[in-house]
Amino acid sequence: MRQKDKKKRIWITIGIVTGCILLLTVSLLLNQKIYPGENILKDITIGIEKVVMYPFTVLKKDQKIDQSESYLIQKNVNSSLEKEIKELKETLELNRTLTEYEPENATILSRNKAYWFHTITIDKGKKAGIKKNMAVVTKNGLIGKITKVSNYSSEVKLITTDDINFKVSIAIKTNDIDNYAILNGYDKETGLIKATGIDKTTNIEKDNVVLTSGLGEMFPGGIYIGTVEKVESDKYDLSKTVYIKTYQNFNDIHYVTVLKVKE
Repeated sequence: MRQKDKKKRIWITIGIVTGCILLLTVSLLLNQKIYPGENILKDITIGIEKVVMYPFTVLKKDQKIDQSESYLIQKNVNSSLEKEIKELKETLELNRTLTEYEPENATILSRNKAYWFHTITIDKGKKAGIKKNMAVVTKNGLIGKITKVSNYSSEVKLITTDDINFKVSIAIKTNDIDNYAILNGYDKETGLIKATGIDKTTNIEKDNVVLTSGLGEMFPGGIYIGTVEKVESDKYDLSKTVYIKTYQNFNDIHYVTVLKVKE
């Protein structure tokens, strides 16, 4: 009887975990707002994920591996670690320049392959003081902002998203003059961010610096985004579209910094 009860509990646990994962998957696919209870499910799932994956991150000492294969594995591991350490150091260097805001370093937990340039999930949430609309940056500048928060994780919507409702007000610097525009889209073929809402008479040139404006945003102005790569007029010659080159490789993000307003 005890064995049957034990098996029953195991199957119930598996069912609950599976249900949690399915609910979160549907939520991501539909990009819906967090519903009541989703925060708890998300925190539980993340905790379970860490526990389940832990054994696979530890090499078994008694496992017999061919020496040549072992050398290649170790070489790849060392190379990966060196890259991550360098990236962390660069992130910490960034923190010393952002004096008006309290930086909170975070690690990428997951990324939806179907929406690769849309969102990422980080390992910091309400317990770390993270709130919606906070700016998320790397050493290369702005990459997005917080859109969903649970106790121990947060969702970051990237500036490369194709979500038409995601807007970031920017300032394009031309001869010490701020020309305001809105980030609006991403060209996957060229890797350039699009900005619209620019008057046709505005004189914008290649290599002009692009920063956040701080207008209508909870996060600050002056965060670096990139430089102007090219400028095009619309087919009616009524406005201009600016294409911005960022120095962030959006295919390769591991660590980020969330900018929290000092209280």
